[in-house]
Amino acid sequence: MHLTRLILKEMGYRKLNLALALLSVVVAVGCLVAELTVLRAHDLRTEQIIAEKEEQTNKEMEKLQDEMRVSMKKLGFNIRILPKDQNLEELYAKDYASKFMPEEYVKRLVESKIVVIQHLLPSLRQKIEWPEQKGRTVILVGVRGEVPVMQRDPRNPILHPVPPGTMVVGYLLHKGLGCAIGDRLTLLGRDFTVGKLNEERGDNDDITVWVNLEEAQQVLNKEGLVNEIMALKCQCAGVGMDKVRQEIANTLPETQVIEFASRSLARFEAREAADATARREVEAMRDHRARLRAAAESFAAWLIPLVTAAATVWIGFLAFSNVRERLPEIGVLRALGLRSRDVFLLFLGKAAVIGLVGAAAGYLAGACIGLLWSSTGVAAGNLPGLLDFGLLVQLLIMAPVLSAVASLIPAMVAAQQDPALILRDA
Repeated sequence: MHLTRLILKEMGYRKLNLALALLSVVVAVGCLVAELTVLRAHDLRTEQIIAEKEEQTNKEMEKLQDEMRVSMKKLGFNIRILPKDQNLEELYAKDYASKFMPEEYVKRLVESKIVVIQHLLPSLRQKIEWPEQKGRTVILVGVRGEVPVMQRDPRNPILHPVPPGTMVVGYLLHKGLGCAIGDRLTLLGRDFTVGKLNEERGDNDDITVWVNLEEAQQVLNKEGLVNEIMALKCQCAGVGMDKVRQEIANTLPETQVIEFASRSLARFEAREAADATARREVEAMRDHRARLRAAAESFAAWLIPLVTAAATVWIGFLAFSNVRERLPEIGVLRALGLRSRDVFLLFLGKAAVIGLVGAAAGYLAGACIGLLWSSTGVAAGNLPGLLDFGLLVQLLIMAPVLSAVASLIPAMVAAQQDPALILRDA
């Protein structure tokens, strides 16, 4: 009789023994596949959570940056471009530059496509006597609209332009003069309408009058000239004051640059703190998911070997039991001419087939359990990606081998039986 046919008949003859052996393989393989599927689903879900968290964080950071940009702009400009021959000691003493430069310098900066600064604002600033108001000493500032850099319109400008024919009056001045919006005031022989009354700021802005730049140039006889260009330094990686000065010097060698360090530092620290907070939240989520995975791996590290060892021992025990129960039949088969090697291969082949069938059934059962366990939180379209067909191939090789190894000694015992002794004692 052909060996394959004998193996199939042997398996069909002891159905309970076969079912118990198959069950042990299915349980061992199913535990392994289910656990690995859950771990793979955990990794996939972790990637989804981190991606969602990063996307959410990026949106929150963009919103926060916009809010911060608005609040930080209240600090004002932090870069001041002055004529090269301006004495800084005199500047700090008077709080305005006594030297002048062409207003056209702003256009040169824009055309250079400089990126280390933005929100360019040319202005003409002078301390004057206001003859029409009993000789009050005021700071007259002529400003125009902020100049876009690299063809970008400035959003939410730091300082809004003053329309021609109007003036913005500082807190102490409008309180002392008792003026209101819409009043007409004369400054240096030119009439202006009060367009805005500033709130108290606690600095020299409270004694400042803002007018349109062109009109300030006319009343001060400084047509086409400014004495400072205010700007905002870009808070970009690697952009320090040395780079800012170098970039501006390349375009305007006739100028010098000073920085309001406290304003720049406040702006930089605020943005860095927001970025650091966002990064910490993402890393905390990543660490939490890593700890969960480590716990699952630790559980699998002892469960899977334990179940595999138990299944191997159980298959070996069932094989021994089967050999003891089948001794008379083994004797008959040997008496009919079945060789010792054939008996050995019969039991070993049966164990291998059990391992093969059990591995296939165990993979299917474990994959189903793992998918059901992992379905929560994992997109349905990603569930097929949790299946590892490479693992299936490995199991279809390893399970029959382990099953055969577990049945090796019982198969050797069966092959070494003497048919004469078995039949005499039967």
